[in-house]
Amino acid sequence: MSSLNFIGGEKGGVGKSVVSRLLAQYFIDKERPFVGFDTDRSHTSFTRFYTDYASPVVVDSYEGLDAIASAFETSDPTAPPPRVIVDLAAQTAAPLARWIKDSDVFAVLADMGIAVNFWHVADPGKDSVELLGRLLNTFEDGPNYFVVKNHGRGVDFSQLDASPALEKAVALGAKVINLPSLHEASMRKIDRQNASFWAAIHSRPDDDCLGLLERQRVKTWLKKTYEGFDSLPL
Repeated sequence: MSSLNFIGGEKGGVGKSVVSRLLAQYFIDKERPFVGFDTDRSHTSFTRFYTDYASPVVVDSYEGLDAIASAFETSDPTAPPPRVIVDLAAQTAAPLARWIKDSDVFAVLADMGIAVNFWHVADPGKDSVELLGRLLNTFEDGPNYFVVKNHGRGVDFSQLDASPALEKAVALGAKVINLPSLHEASMRKIDRQNASFWAAIHSRPDDDCLGLLERQRVKTWLKKTYEGFDSLPL
């Protein structure tokens, strides 16, 4: 099955772009064709790291958002539609919800056999819990929900675990996965190189590339992350 993956969380700094990059690398490593869209006009992190796969899109324009759906219409009618990753910038929920409802996106894509997945990337804070509740109240049982506990942003998710929002999400069939943390210095090096995760662990050693054990830690981090992704209908 093909899928449309909205990588969100609504607030800034929770790791949405990192999850988008990880999902892109996962699809590449699994040899699953995909198309990426980057809605963040200030940082364009997704486009910067996966230039060959992602392009910018304006989320507050129906024409821009329509381009996301158009990615499923391939020139080869015998080829399955690609998977799509949308890296959502902070505070994009309102225009996205209007477009989805006005365009009846869930029904159109369901007729095409395409799953719609909303990824809620969360840190341990109260805002992430409240924003999850808002997401669920907006779309109810329309899409699939994936709640990502980003341990790179903190480790105590007890507030989320005990929340009515997570209880409702699970009742709607949500999948909950953990994103393990990566050593901060290694992530900074990868970011400075503007490198995909594959390139980062295969680059020739120089002053600012990952060292032997850093590369191994990134490989281990990817392996653990992929185990979580393997449990999702992607």
